[in-house]
Amino acid sequence: MVSESADIINAFALLANFIIVPAISYGSQLALGALAVTLIYSILRFSNFGQGDSMAFGAVMVIMMLSLFQSDWANANFGAILPPYEFLSAVPTALFALPFAIVFTAVYILVIDKLVYQNYRRINAKPITVCMASMGVMFVTGGLVRLINGPKRMTFDDGARFLFSVRDFKEFTGLTQGIAIKTSQFLTVTVAILLVAFLFYFLNKTKTGKSMRAYSDNSDLALLSGIDPDKVVRVTWLIVAAFTAIAGTLYGLDKGFLPFQYHQLLLPIFASVIVGGIGSPMGAIVGAFVVSFSELFLTYAYKKFLIYLLPGYIPDSLVQLIGVEYKYAISFVILVVVLLIRPTGIFRGKVF
Repeated sequence: MVSESADIINAFALLANFIIVPAISYGSQLALGALAVTLIYSILRFSNFGQGDSMAFGAVMVIMMLSLFQSDWANANFGAILPPYEFLSAVPTALFALPFAIVFTAVYILVIDKLVYQNYRRINAKPITVCMASMGVMFVTGGLVRLINGPKRMTFDDGARFLFSVRDFKEFTGLTQGIAIKTSQFLTVTVAILLVAFLFYFLNKTKTGKSMRAYSDNSDLALLSGIDPDKVVRVTWLIVAAFTAIAGTLYGLDKGFLPFQYHQLLLPIFASVIVGGIGSPMGAIVGAFVVSFSELFLTYAYKKFLIYLLPGYIPDSLVQLIGVEYKYAISFVILVVVLLIRPTGIFRGKVF
């Protein structure tokens, strides 16, 4: 009886380690990207197809700053740039470079807005026209990222740090199957919660946030009320830049940096937005977790789980519903199904 109970606990510990914890982390990363897309759609009225590559740009800025911090020139002129406090040793060094990356990303996005999107706003272009322009920005940004850092995969050493490892969990619980939580996963969830709380507070409690909501609801009436549209646009892009750089960095810490992988993130991000309801920040968050859990539940190999759960039964195959290579196809299927069954999304596209 004890053995059977232990096997059941081991089975669910296995799911927690390979599905639940990674899905929560991945969902948090998607949620930040989806919130950026939602803000652009709600306020500037177009779908930003450059979101995934902009996240890659933010991550590559972190990589550049880390290279600068660790260079001989920096050590010779400034000594140890990063604080030497022992309690900070567990914090990924990428986070110390993140503020610089946010600034660079914000400058880049504001320049793109000045050169591209501002002209379309001036002539009151149709949303589909601006969407096509954002696709051009997507390719330019992706090419710039590969020009700066190359097309190869990079792995952040910080991403391998653990709050507790499988071995620690096994020693503490005595179970056969362990659970590990990486520092990057914990930081992703923590930072995502703080950013979401900040965004909702900013939009609902501050004068600028209320102006953005008013502009989103009715831009003509907002202009008659004295709201500065240029300020609304700038603040929107600044918030989007911060969310984009942070999401890109957290994703890179957790899964490594590969430019094309960020490009592919556009599909699950848009699926998150549509599932939750286009224009709804809360919907973007919920949709992100629907997509992340769906991808991991459907691509996981359940053989070991069934061995724990059904003693004496050994499946002949991996018991995998869908191969990992079709991971992003799941987002596409979810997107299509939602558009067919409930086009308005879970929250019916309620803006803010």
